[in-house]
Amino acid sequence: MLIIRNATMKDLPDIVIIEHICFPIEEAATEGALKKRIQYIPDSFFVAEENGVIIGLVNGPVIETEFITDDLFDGINPNPPSGGHQTVLGVAVTPHFQTRGVATALLSHLEKHAAGKKRVSITLTCKEDLIRFYENLGYRNMGVSKSEHGGVTWYNMSKKLI
Repeated sequence: MLIIRNATMKDLPDIVIIEHICFPIEEAATEGALKKRIQYIPDSFFVAEENGVIIGLVNGPVIETEFITDDLFDGINPNPPSGGHQTVLGVAVTPHFQTRGVATALLSHLEKHAAGKKRVSITLTCKEDLIRFYENLGYRNMGVSKSEHGGVTWYNMSKKLI
């Protein structure tokens, strides 16, 4: 049975492993960055567990602007109590559990949480091959992002909540 819950510091070793399995080194968040996210934005950092084992994660801070900027990958501030735009800096699922709906469940959980806090939208960047996945979840492709994270082309995806 899939359980989605807030990440804790105890989860950090497993989170780091999943992050580094799922993303190229140029794109993966560092252990330090993930630790800061757990510390500063525990209300928007979730893990998926099956049989007590962490198999996926989703996280991102709430920002005032509509789209993600590269500075978010290093510096992070606590989320405001309400309003703003919920970001997704990372969604990752261990390869064995990919294509089983775990990422969709994590994103849906984050969306419900964000809607409950009256966030305006959920915003993320993705590579071209994932545009259709996010569109199928109700996100709109807002064009090429200004992000230079990892040296690749990213697309702004946005889903209105209110």
